[in-house]
Amino acid sequence: MRIGLFTDTYFPQVSGVATSIKTLKIELEKLGHEVIVFTTTDPQAKDEDPTIVRLPSIPFISFKERRIMISGMADAYEWVKHHHLDIIHTHTEFGVGWLGKYIGKKLNIPVVHTYHTMYEEYLHYIAKGKLIKPSHVKQATLAFSRGLSGIVCPSQRVVKKMKEYGVRAPLRVIPTGIEVSKFYTREAQLPETNIREQLKITEDDILLLSLSRISYEKNIQGIIKGLPKILEEMPGVTLMIVGNGPYKAALEELVAGLSLTHAVKFIGEVPNDQVRNFYQTADFFVSASSSESQGLTFIEALATGTKVIAKENDYLKQLLSSDELGRTFREDQDFPEALIHFCSEQLPLRQETYEAKIIEISSERFAENVLNFYDIAKKYHQLMVEIKASISLPHQLKIMAPKSFFLKRPKDEK
Repeated sequence: MRIGLFTDTYFPQVSGVATSIKTLKIELEKLGHEVIVFTTTDPQAKDEDPTIVRLPSIPFISFKERRIMISGMADAYEWVKHHHLDIIHTHTEFGVGWLGKYIGKKLNIPVVHTYHTMYEEYLHYIAKGKLIKPSHVKQATLAFSRGLSGIVCPSQRVVKKMKEYGVRAPLRVIPTGIEVSKFYTREAQLPETNIREQLKITEDDILLLSLSRISYEKNIQGIIKGLPKILEEMPGVTLMIVGNGPYKAALEELVAGLSLTHAVKFIGEVPNDQVRNFYQTADFFVSASSSESQGLTFIEALATGTKVIAKENDYLKQLLSSDELGRTFREDQDFPEALIHFCSEQLPLRQETYEAKIIEISSERFAENVLNFYDIAKKYHQLMVEIKASISLPHQLKIMAPKSFFLKRPKDEK
């Protein structure tokens, strides 16, 4: 099968979306499929792999880490037409995504979409939330969903939102998987670097890990605010914050204001090949974010055998299918009690539970599920083509024209 992945963001840009797309590409290629990525240019891109087609772009106005396509549409169309793609899979509701939809419609190719981002959680980035409202997100989503042959939803939370918006395309919950071999080993291994020694934290102390882009919506501040109560019960707790972002200075100020500089360590951004060390070193991966459609960091943590304490959502309810894997909490103020109680239980993680979860979150399972959905989408697309072809012209006119157009004229009219 020839598959085209259309996305505004891809490596070397660092994001969960870019990671998800690259993972899918690698696994589909392992299964013998030809996969082409259509994405934006990037000054840092040193490629170039011939299976990456880059379209001229500029930085996005209010989010300069991301880029928006400005030309190259005709070239992309001709490329797809010449190479006869079997399916188009879009991963953005912006420029390159609309290009994928346009090409699919013109060349009669089924278009599947993954709704990666809960945009209502990010409106504050545009004119501080005063310009674009949730109702605008709904209308934009509905506009993009028209004509799609299927939508991949990373979690049940996304399905609920799509139905709330009134989206009618076929929906399928398919969480992104990870290359578990980067995190998982059958034999216990010590971290390559002794992070505890570097941070002057003993093996008996409890080490919490927050790993993400440091932005307001990740709600790391919710974790920090819960630390004073935790420290009253468990004085040897340290929070390790790995990552960087626009909200870092505000968090540093919050930590100083709460007199927690001894208990919070800002690590900064670390290379991908070192991330595993931090997961392995931590006792718990913690998160109070409510902006995730799924959250790859959760499954990366579980793959290393690190338990998760995080704010409740539909995705985590499914992911943390056993009490051995972690615990969720409803509101920020519930975090301290959730952690303290979970620590007191001391539930061991059984090997059979761990290995079953590894299979579930693997990139291989992810690709298999996406391929199955491609087959469903192709059948749905063909059905829609046949239905449209079977509709007579008068029937089409009745759909488009006002009712009065078909009223019979009075008998006295000539």
